[in-house]
Amino acid sequence: MFSAATSMWRGFLPALFAIGLAACGPSFDGEKNLMEAKQFMEANKQKAGVVTTASGLQYEVIREGAGESPKATDTVTVNYKGGFPDGSTFDAGDGISFPLNGVIPGWTEGLQLMKPGARYRFFIPPELGYGEYGAGRVIPPNAALIFEVELLKVGG
Repeated sequence: MFSAATSMWRGFLPALFAIGLAACGPSFDGEKNLMEAKQFMEANKQKAGVVTTASGLQYEVIREGAGESPKATDTVTVNYKGGFPDGSTFDAGDGISFPLNGVIPGWTEGLQLMKPGARYRFFIPPELGYGEYGAGRVIPPNAALIFEVELLKVGG
């Protein structure tokens, strides 16, 4: 009896989990997300004030800062909020410090454009974010990401 019930639950629980994921937040269908990310990035680059770099990173300056821009080997301290094109937020932090070469490529590139005190909005295509694998249950595969980042300081 126990093994029959266990077998039933092994098939049922993953199905419930998949239904739950589909019912809330971004899709975990990588192909669908890639298509939607490309459409979003293409439309977004047409907006006034949005700059697109050679790598495909898009950014918008909210406020400029002053001083020296960080290098990829520097440690930076930031305030940030991360979300998806649908407006949902998946993460935020205040006063977070990290080595700039230890984060996703979109952040490494984007933060090197900033000076302390600046606030930018980054529009990150999947290949400069978490790519085809995503990040756990929070960021699905091939998701376009939007981060609002304030560079507080450069250096430890």
